[in-house]
Amino acid sequence: MIKVVKKKIRPVVKFAKKSCVFCKKNLEIDYKKIDLISRYVSSKGKIVSRRFSGNCAKHQRKLAKEIKRARFLSLIPYSGRFQ
Repeated sequence: MIKVVKKKIRPVVKFAKKSCVFCKKNLEIDYKKIDLISRYVSSKGKIVSRRFSGNCAKHQRKLAKEIKRARFLSLIPYSGRFQ
């Protein structure tokens, strides 16, 4: 006897694609803008990925570079949230 096994079909969930804030508002990324840069650093001090931030590749690279520059100049900490 052959058993027929029905597969459970998961519903397809589509998320709204995030758009790059820097492209939309024509913002300039600068290491001196600590309030802007600190939004893209997690509570553990990691740089937030493109998937979660919604930035385009060009601005994500620029953002990572400016965060590293601000860390080097001690404007934002390497670990933990800036208070």
